[in-house]
Amino acid sequence: MTMHALPPEARPREKLLARGPAALADAELLALLLRTGLPGQGVLALAQALLERHGGVAGLLHAQPAQLAATRGLGPARRAELLAVLELARRALAQQLAAREVFGSPEAVKQYLQLHLARLPHEQFAVLFLDAQNRLVALEVLFRGSLTQTSVYPREVVVRALAHGAAGVVLAHNHPSGTVQPSRADEALTQTLRAALALVDVRVLDHVIVAPGAALSMAERGLL
Repeated sequence: MTMHALPPEARPREKLLARGPAALADAELLALLLRTGLPGQGVLALAQALLERHGGVAGLLHAQPAQLAATRGLGPARRAELLAVLELARRALAQQLAAREVFGSPEAVKQYLQLHLARLPHEQFAVLFLDAQNRLVALEVLFRGSLTQTSVYPREVVVRALAHGAAGVVLAHNHPSGTVQPSRADEALTQTLRAALALVDVRVLDHVIVAPGAALSMAERGLL
């Protein structure tokens, strides 16, 4: 069914304007971005097919550019719009974290890290650098590894913390396997970095592990 075949009150744009964006299903919101379908496939059907192929909204927005380029129905303009939406979400969360204490909103920290790291195909290690009020100064991806292991150098983490004038850090990395359970190596690395950063009076406040649809705080688990 095409958009024009729907009654006016059921069309996504009119529905959004009348009832707000929360009233729309995921496929309806995506259809507004896509605007048109493909020959023989209306825009709502195309939106639903894209969501199913990529594992829902989170999967689609976390998809790598090469994955999007290989997806039927996502030309350069549509890919650019989806990537722009993701970047706007990242920046909105970054502004929130920069304006207030990070641990006043731990869920925002997890969401922010998931947007950056969760769908990456290989393991990456990042650090949130915080000021004395625990507000976000910067996020840096410092190390990239293979699918199962990342080599992290404590000296480099210390150097970057000093460069940012950080008073504290949140460590983070992704598990491409999908599980967020910390390994013994994760726990050992956390303690090594805590000791190294303590020498320059920088606190490790947390170590967050993310995967698609999941995030774990080692501080909340009592592992720091």
